[in-house]
Amino acid sequence: MIVTDWRDLPERLRGAAVAIGAFDGVHRGHQAVIAQARAAADRLGAPLAVVSFDPHPRRWFQPDAAPFRLMTSGQMARALAPLGVNRLYLLPFDAAMAAMTDEAFAREVLSDGLGIAHAAVGFDFTYGKGRTGSPEGLRRHGEALGFGVTVVDRIDDPDGLKLSSSGVRQALKAGDMPRAAAILGRPFAIEGEVIHGDKRGRTIGIPTANVAMGDYMRPAYGVYATRTRLPDGRVIDGVANLGVRPMFEVDQPLLEAWLFDFDSDLYGQTVETELVAFLRGEMAFDGLDALKVRINADAAAARAVLAQSSPSISDVHSG
Repeated sequence: MIVTDWRDLPERLRGAAVAIGAFDGVHRGHQAVIAQARAAADRLGAPLAVVSFDPHPRRWFQPDAAPFRLMTSGQMARALAPLGVNRLYLLPFDAAMAAMTDEAFAREVLSDGLGIAHAAVGFDFTYGKGRTGSPEGLRRHGEALGFGVTVVDRIDDPDGLKLSSSGVRQALKAGDMPRAAAILGRPFAIEGEVIHGDKRGRTIGIPTANVAMGDYMRPAYGVYATRTRLPDGRVIDGVANLGVRPMFEVDQPLLEAWLFDFDSDLYGQTVETELVAFLRGEMAFDGLDALKVRINADAAAARAVLAQSSPSISDVHSG
């Protein structure tokens, strides 16, 4: 369940143990914070919830920043469900929220509004106007307002992975999909509505499902082995170009996925495509024939990679 305000909530939507943060990516570091909130929920007999914000605070304070998101709110809700989260408080981050002091946020939003029983936050959690609030400050506010606070120390993977959203972005920028997946706990995936393209792929027998990148961060431009989840739950292997296509350039980057052995109309439908492996960078060709030869070679490479990779998109988002 997604709740989009903290004011005037019915009692049945109050009283949860919550994990608080942006949680963009719901990566393994975030999951550790949520696990601490779940422990408190179990101890207190309270529902488990996550408190996050829409838009991301970074977008509010830096409206002209380059695209950086790792997931949509729908993807966030689905990633949280297997972790036992009963509800997602997706609070509006607006001028009023941005102007709140840390004490006002703790009192008005967490205590008076959500009536939380406990809060879990990461070691680097900041909040309130000017980011003056700290985990220890929240603990003091909680003592005064009647809720407990757990602060989760930084957790790094034994192999040295930095379990952070910035670590995911660095891996994606480098086209290192295994590293991104290791931090996230699942492959990175792009969700969006299938839009009309220039239909050029159909002229060479390679129709694609095109999705605009929107506010997603831009992974390395190039060709990927993919898995796409359709609205009916089917998961289709494929190969995709992500970028601006140097041969037939587009104004805004697109994800153009060729779904193997599939030929149905997806226009206007929302699909989610995992970028399983980076195959090569973008390149231009001497003509459509050369392009088709290379796409078929890319498709063969993608099939080989996917044959060695167990499906995950249906497992992660089941239920």
